[in-house]
Amino acid sequence: MIIVMRKDATEDDLNQILAKIREWGLKANVIRGSERMVVGVIGDEAVIRNKPLEAFPGVEQVMPVLKPYKLVSREWHPESSEVVVGKNHAVKDKAVFGGRRVVVVAGPCSVENRGMLLDMAKTVREAGGRLLRAGAFKPRTSPYAFQGLGLEGLRHLDEARRLTGLPIVTEVLDPRDVELLAETADMMQVGARNMQNFILLKAVGRTECPVLLKRGLANTIEELLMSAEYIMSQGNPNVVLCERGIRTFEKFTRNTVDISAIPVLKRESHLPVIVDPSHGTGHWDLVEPLAMAAVAAGADGVMVEIHPNPEEALSDGPQALLPERFAHMMRALESVARAVGRTL
Repeated sequence: MIIVMRKDATEDDLNQILAKIREWGLKANVIRGSERMVVGVIGDEAVIRNKPLEAFPGVEQVMPVLKPYKLVSREWHPESSEVVVGKNHAVKDKAVFGGRRVVVVAGPCSVENRGMLLDMAKTVREAGGRLLRAGAFKPRTSPYAFQGLGLEGLRHLDEARRLTGLPIVTEVLDPRDVELLAETADMMQVGARNMQNFILLKAVGRTECPVLLKRGLANTIEELLMSAEYIMSQGNPNVVLCERGIRTFEKFTRNTVDISAIPVLKRESHLPVIVDPSHGTGHWDLVEPLAMAAVAAGADGVMVEIHPNPEEALSDGPQALLPERFAHMMRALESVARAVGRTL
């Protein structure tokens, strides 16, 4: 349920409504727009359906939210949201998803060793990237594949942040690790394999740490939005959606990047949207054109993998860009961003 307040509604009017909502055992989210305030009511609509809400001072209109995803929908929050990353640690420049600037997130697939990570962090910074990505904990299809360095990897990521000033994003796999990663990372990634791990979604939702939520390998757009709803329903509004390709019958690419998901997600939700063309294609030579297409289609950012020696990478080498190719991609993205009225 959405309660739209009049332009001349006072804080006393708002507080009266909020007190009643709490009295009825429901939750309320206040959205302060440029022109008026909106109150979103969360809970059993049967409790509030017959209440005389429009009789309260300052109330202009009461509307039901028809979408199954409430908090993430544009019905609930008509204005696009911005998610700020880097508020909790000493970083030189905070990254803002959803603003005029297109955010580029880059780094190796996993933290393989300290030296390589620090070198790649410098590469990302010098080329104009805004966030450093790397997995300290890695979900792998094979139990015998490299699983990441764990806590040692987190220490290397912290050093890379202090060296370059870049915020860091790394994947969380286990609800028991959420508290640790929320304190260590600037942004937690919920990967494709965990998009419907509802216990994990609730756990990251109980933190204030920004969350990068990837679409699952075989999940619909609505299912992605419902997973974001799980996070936001626990109180964390800082969610960025990531299209990373879905599994289809096509064999020329690792996955099929759904470019149409970008405008659909932007239409349905107020949350920022980015694209991961590295996992989406699985081939380094396809990363740049798909990144350009994503920005042209309205994505708020792209996330790519880079590596100094892809043939020696411990994970996902074929899709990693060499540092010089990454720099070339950044120049290309800058041109596309300018063409659609944005900056890099």
